[in-house]
Amino acid sequence: MKSNIAIVLVSGGMDSCVTAAIAKRANDEIAFLHISYGQRTERRERKAFNDIADFYGVEKRLDVSIEYLARIGGSSLTDESIEVTEADLESKEIPTSYVPFRNANMLSIATAWAEVLGANSIYIGAVAEDSSGYPDCRPEFYEAFEKAIEKGTKPETKISIETPIIHLSKADIVQKGINTGAPLHLSWSCYRSEDLACGTCDSCALRLRGFRGAGFRDPIEYQN
Repeated sequence: MKSNIAIVLVSGGMDSCVTAAIAKRANDEIAFLHISYGQRTERRERKAFNDIADFYGVEKRLDVSIEYLARIGGSSLTDESIEVTEADLESKEIPTSYVPFRNANMLSIATAWAEVLGANSIYIGAVAEDSSGYPDCRPEFYEAFEKAIEKGTKPETKISIETPIIHLSKADIVQKGINTGAPLHLSWSCYRSEDLACGTCDSCALRLRGFRGAGFRDPIEYQN
């Protein structure tokens, strides 16, 4: 019988860490995909990716670079001339950390690898709570992309996009991580720092709010 293989996009952040834990439970085998795009914390995120992969004993790993996104620019994550702004969790504006159409680029690579491996699903830790800031985190984006996969791959290829935490709050994601035994202590979310997390960027603030809401202490260390 054909083995059930899933591709998991693992940035190294909390959301992808929890998504990996969910995928591990639901599939016979998981393959980890990490994509660098010239972000400020690229080195630290790669370490988190490998640490999480080691934790789960993942043998199939692909680490690729799409640093052309940094050359395109338009994001404070890739352009040193654009400041990473302080967290404003009530804002409905698209933040400077948005990397234009990044998730579509990542899903395209994941689809190519899934077709080669014969994988039938791609897991991504998208969260709709982030979608006011990141338009490529909306459920309808993934529904549309799944249709593009159907039209753009071999007739026998059947690949679904799985977004198991997309409707969860950050507190619910932390709780899900605790319940599934996800190695949250190995994950990294900070947009600014590769040593101690800054604690004040949007990503750190969302993560900290999630841990507070779930009633747990974040296991990583912060500057502030």
